[in-house]
Amino acid sequence: MNYGQIRTHFKALLNRSDITDALADTFIEQGIARIQRSLRIPSMEKQHNYTFSTQTTKVTLPSDFLETIDLYFQNVALTRLPMREMQTYLDGGASGSPLYFTREGGNYLLYPQPSGGSLSLNYYATFSDLSSDAAENTLTQVAPDLILYSALTYASDYYLDDRSDLWAAKYFSFADEIQSQAREQELTGTIQQMRPAYSID
Repeated sequence: MNYGQIRTHFKALLNRSDITDALADTFIEQGIARIQRSLRIPSMEKQHNYTFSTQTTKVTLPSDFLETIDLYFQNVALTRLPMREMQTYLDGGASGSPLYFTREGGNYLLYPQPSGGSLSLNYYATFSDLSSDAAENTLTQVAPDLILYSALTYASDYYLDDRSDLWAAKYFSFADEIQSQAREQELTGTIQQMRPAYSID
C-alpha cells in the first residue's frame, strides 16, 4: 500500500465524519514513530562506512540512526564502553586502530584514534520518509496493518473512542507477529548450524 491508500483505509476504519486528512496524517506519523521505537527487523538494518585519512577522534551517526548492531574497524569488532570508562582512555589521546567506542550526543568517540583505514557501522535505521501519497517504503509494503492500528491507538486517545482496547490489542498482536517472524528468520533455515559447546583439538 502507498501512503495515500493507508490514509484512506485509516479514515474508513476510524469511521468519523470529523477526521481531516491533516489530522489523519498526524496520527499516522505518530503511529510510525511508535513502530520505529520498538520494532527491530532485518529490513531496518543498514550499514554506514567511514574512511579515515587523518587522525579522527569521533564519527557522526547517520541521520536515520536508531540503534547500533555492531561497529567494526578493518573487520575487528569494537567494544562499547560507558563514558566514565572511556574518559580514562580519551585523556591519553593515543592514535592507532580503535578498540573501543562510546556515544556522546550524535557522535561515537573512538579510542585509540584512527588516522587511516575504514570503520563500518551496522545499525537499525528509520524507514524512508513518505513524502507523497504515492510514496511507499518497506514498512508500508510488508506491514500496512501495523501502521493502521498504531495510528488508530493515537486517534482513540484523541477522540476518547471506546474501541481503544480493541485497536491496541490488534497493534500489539501484529507487532509481535512481525517481530517473532524476524527472530525465526535469524534462528532457522538451512544456513544455520549447531555449534558444539566444546572444541576438541
